Amino acid sequence: MYIRFEDYDESLLRRPSADNADVTDAVEAIIDDVRKRGDAALYDYAERFDGSALDSLFADPAEIEASEALISPELKTALLTARDNIEAFHRAEIPEGERVETSSGVECWRRIVPISRVGLYVPGGTAPLFSTVLMLAIPARLAGCRDIILATPARNGVISPAILYAAKISGVDRILKVGGAQAIAAFAYGTESVERRDKIFGPGNSYVTEAKRIVSSMTAIDMPAGPSEVMVVIDRTSDAAFAAADLLSQAEHGKDSQAMLVIRADDRDEAEKLCEAVDDAIGRELAVIGRHEYMLPSLSHSYAFPAYSDEEACAIINAYAPEHLIVSTEDPDAILPLVENAGSVFLGRYTPEAAGDYASGTNHTLPTSGWARSSSGVSIDSFIKKITVQRITREGLSALGKTIECMARYEGLDAHGYAVKVRTGI
Repeated sequence: MYIRFEDYDESLLRRPSADNADVTDAVEAIIDDVRKRGDAALYDYAERFDGSALDSLFADPAEIEASEALISPELKTALLTARDNIEAFHRAEIPEGERVETSSGVECWRRIVPISRVGLYVPGGTAPLFSTVLMLAIPARLAGCRDIILATPARNGVISPAILYAAKISGVDRILKVGGAQAIAAFAYGTESVERRDKIFGPGNSYVTEAKRIVSSMTAIDMPAGPSEVMVVIDRTSDAAFAAADLLSQAEHGKDSQAMLVIRADDRDEAEKLCEAVDDAIGRELAVIGRHEYMLPSLSHSYAFPAYSDEEACAIINAYAPEHLIVSTEDPDAILPLVENAGSVFLGRYTPEAAGDYASGTNHTLPTSGWARSSSGVSIDSFIKKITVQRITREGLSALGKTIECMARYEGLDAHGYAVKVRTGI
């Protein structure tokens, strides 16, 4: 079997883990080198890791402009459609600051302010993730970030034209031709050519992820990141081929990705039969889909669990807190209110996770490794700050003064109370 059928046990929800000691040592050395040598280190790593003898760390405007002619009309149309949908959804997320008079003469509100300088990281390894350009650059631009740099590795000096074109249509024209931990170090500490960033966004391999973790003590990051994952919920009405395709679409991300199946059934026999149907479909689909070198290792640490009620299914979902949750049951809307922990939810048989990855409009940069218990995916909120503001009249302070002075006195902070008394004479 490609996916193991097991009675639910929380220990089986553990993500695949690896000893990162060697990765940590390597990343710390790269970060230290970039801090010390700046641009020179970036040029050296570009040549060492990417085979790029760069003349400039940044893409020339002519390279970006030429990208449109280097991609197919079909891909160009797809990117523009995705851009429009992602922009429509994220534009609707733009908040308005609240304004309220909490008591007479006391007015409080929040001012929405974009983060000034952001760094967007886009992987360019096993697959050039031009979709990630759209997912990061569009909300950054809509939020009003004034200084956006996108970093992506240039292989042999060349950035994927699809990445360049995605950046162009998203309104980003500063593209750093550097990848890996060295790009994260440049964002975090700055170099002669790369101004320090206030916040760093984007997925990456284990080196990029570790670099973000290390620099997060002094530079904000979007979220902790880990291998991609999906949990698919099915029942007797589900199409086994659809479920198999959804599992494989996550398994192909990498060997440490995870594809979990929850089978809503009346009894164990029914659950086992449904699992066998999905497993058979996986076998048929593997015969026509590539990237087995990633899919098969991923499936080796993936499981199928029976659940005999919606409540039991959601207990498994909430314990795992999946990055992606696909609910393809007879009545997915009955399950949704019980879901507390998930990065993004996909309801119904015709809502594959791939739609959210590319073009439906929601963001695909989501919390992994159980962080959906406490974190949200990237949105407009990720690129803004909310500064509280207040204005109090003399009369308002006089009315509130006794409350403030009393609380300050009982906390033993007399100067707090005096700051009111000196203004009002209370």
